[in-house]
Amino acid sequence: MTRDDDPTIRPARPEDEPGLAALNRNAWSTLSDVSPEPPETDGIFDERHTPDQYLLAVLDGRIVGYVRQVPATPLECNRHVRQIQGLAVDDAARGRGIGRRLVEAACAAARAGGARKMTLRVLGWNAPARRLYESCGFTVEGVLAEEFLIGGRYVDDVWMARRLAGRTDGN
Repeated sequence: MTRDDDPTIRPARPEDEPGLAALNRNAWSTLSDVSPEPPETDGIFDERHTPDQYLLAVLDGRIVGYVRQVPATPLECNRHVRQIQGLAVDDAARGRGIGRRLVEAACAAARAGGARKMTLRVLGWNAPARRLYESCGFTVEGVLAEEFLIGGRYVDDVWMARRLAGRTDGN
């Protein structure tokens, strides 16, 4: 059952680019991003970032969150693994379970597409994101210690994963 003030989760469309780019800029933070802050003039879609990779949370016609999931690698032997490569929720919409709904929707879409595993990378100092992912069933699979130098501090790169389907290979 949904409430009237619950956002709709839906796939992105090309016309969503301005709202998605604005949310991406507003959500940028050294807590979660290793890339430089995006300029005001940057869009979001290009040859590597296409609308079909994004699920959006929309409330009252406004994009209040997104998750991006893509194949982990281009290799055929790795086709069963998807990776979350971006999650953001508008500050004004936090605390409503939108991040959780987006992660769960991404996992459901990946599973429906035949994926057996979802992975992601999160900065070690991003405790809120790590708690969210853990509460969604993700576990730490590895840590690259001091992988990034951000603002004069070394930060770990934490690799997390969640199984989407049971194993059939006997292992």
